[in-house]
Amino acid sequence: MPNLGGTELLIILAIVLLLFGATRLPKLGRGLGQSIRGFKQGLNEDAPDEVEEKDQAQIEKGKDENGG
Repeated sequence: MPNLGGTELLIILAIVLLLFGATRLPKLGRGLGQSIRGFKQGLNEDAPDEVEEKDQAQIEKGKDENGG
């Protein structure tokens, strides 16, 4: 993958500005930020459930070993 220098980034930003216009860029950025935030929240919500399932499995395993 090629390295992008300052000049290349400016050219890409100019093309994006021409394609979408100055009024739509803030809306696109805001939408992208909200999407990333929602994705991160979704990942964080799933993590505790998995931990609780593992804890519950260990508790049940302990009951089976103890004859409970």
